[in-house]
Amino acid sequence: MNLTTLKKILLRLYRYYVKKYLNKLFIALFLSFAVAAGTAGIAWLLDPAVKKIFIEQDKTMALLIPFGIMLAFSVKGLSLYFARTITIRVGHEICKKIQVEMTSKILLSDAHTIESKHSGKYIAHYLYDVSMIFNLVSTGLLNLMKDSLTLIVLISLMFYQNWKLACFALIMMPMAAIVAKSLGRRIGKVTSQSADVSGTLSAYVSEIIKASRMIKIYQQEKFEFNKSEKILDSLKNKQIKMGLVMFRAQPIMEVITGIIIAGFIYYTSLMVSTGEIEINSFFSFLTAMMLAYQPIRSLATINMLFYQGAAAAERVFEVIDTKSTIEQIDHMPNLKIEKGSIEFKEVNYTYPKTKEHAIKNINISIKGNTIAALVGHSGAGKSTIINLLPRFFDATEGQIYIDNQNIKKINLSSLRKSISLVSQDIILFDDTVRANILYANLNASEEQLKRACDFAAATEFIEKFPESYETIIGENGIRLSGGQKQRISIARAILKDSPIILLDEATSSLDSDSEEKVQNAILNLTKNKTTLVIAHRLSTIIRANKIFVLDQGKIADSGTHNELLKKSEIYKNLYNKQLSTN
Repeated sequence: MNLTTLKKILLRLYRYYVKKYLNKLFIALFLSFAVAAGTAGIAWLLDPAVKKIFIEQDKTMALLIPFGIMLAFSVKGLSLYFARTITIRVGHEICKKIQVEMTSKILLSDAHTIESKHSGKYIAHYLYDVSMIFNLVSTGLLNLMKDSLTLIVLISLMFYQNWKLACFALIMMPMAAIVAKSLGRRIGKVTSQSADVSGTLSAYVSEIIKASRMIKIYQQEKFEFNKSEKILDSLKNKQIKMGLVMFRAQPIMEVITGIIIAGFIYYTSLMVSTGEIEINSFFSFLTAMMLAYQPIRSLATINMLFYQGAAAAERVFEVIDTKSTIEQIDHMPNLKIEKGSIEFKEVNYTYPKTKEHAIKNINISIKGNTIAALVGHSGAGKSTIINLLPRFFDATEGQIYIDNQNIKKINLSSLRKSISLVSQDIILFDDTVRANILYANLNASEEQLKRACDFAAATEFIEKFPESYETIIGENGIRLSGGQKQRISIARAILKDSPIILLDEATSSLDSDSEEKVQNAILNLTKNKTTLVIAHRLSTIIRANKIFVLDQGKIADSGTHNELLKKSEIYKNLYNKQLSTN
């Protein structure tokens, strides 16, 4: 990271996050003055301590000066505690704001934006990168204020005591600055590499947990173990490299300090022998110089914290700044449903980073309050058509209308409010059965909840659970069977009570007994509603008012079941395969 980028990122952090807390940081700054004063007071009091207590043996001073030293230490300690408390609170407030902004961006982004990056990478942003920003804001800012002020006060004290020795001591500072500049650039690069590997590790751990059964059945534990070792080795090496760069300054500073102090003692011995400086002043000056070593060392490495924090902020800002192609625009008119008719006009869609159309020249007209089915081989484009309707992504070309309203020119929230979706990819939360079903309508009554479960043939198995509707179902419903998960998903869609229903073969995971119940429930549900189904089962296909046959992304034919049996070879083959399977 170059200096220009570093300044740009730090300026953004200040303007949008730190500036709000300036009043608290000014209090921390005032407390940093107290820390600096306490530190300088300790060094200054050693002069009269040596002279009055040990040389002149003043008994009054023997009581007052130790009390003064104790007071200086107390002021320093308490001020540092309260200053650090303030910066820790400010740091966590800023981190929370950044995490809220990332969450908002993820929740409001379109499907392709979210799916372009592995979920583990997002987790790394929340945990690893935000912790780096916290260190920058809490530790970095406090050390910058505290150590800068302490150094200034101690240098002033040294000049007050003897300007010649002070000039000699200042040789250390430009050397420390050279060390800091050299190591700061390296730490930014190493931090970015470490963050990338941390993201890869988060993604990998997420995958092996989800795929644990597949790993076991294919007996690939050793393969995955070796794979994990490579990732962990890479992370270990990056962390070691980062640690070595971070602490490389310490031995260099120790050597520089040793040379300076050795030269200082020799030079002071000459001054003492000529009577230019008294022994008590020498001890006080030496203490001030030794105390100045800590802030010099801290400031020599503080730019590493800034480079680390800035590199992490750059990755986080990349997420926050990502422009979503599909956004909620409040001033757009709401969708007005009359019959719920759907029309696709010359719709094409190409997935990002691909050249070929997933669907081509799609022209579909579905009357309101009817059932339309999409049939075709895998990869024909059925799911793409379903996903375009709620605008999970937008058509590359062409328009889609609901009751003659272009879905791109209506309020996105009102569009999605009018659509319910039951997909093959069932998503359930690690929460209660009740919470998962009520997700469709948080204000639904107990009666509405139970009616939805009755329609979805879910009541019987839910009430058999020890805690009934309060049963925790585990991550993505891991404690449920496939059919149970599907029925809870259907109950959720029924509860939403939307005028348009999208079904990706909602009965595919049900046994014959439950399927019959759900099919009857779906018949009741779809009365006076528009339903678009990706159909695999004969029962669904036959009941559809209109069937669209897809082949290689195009509409090959359309019509009723009986019409297509007479005129469509593709449909006839699909039907015969289903018939033979059944």
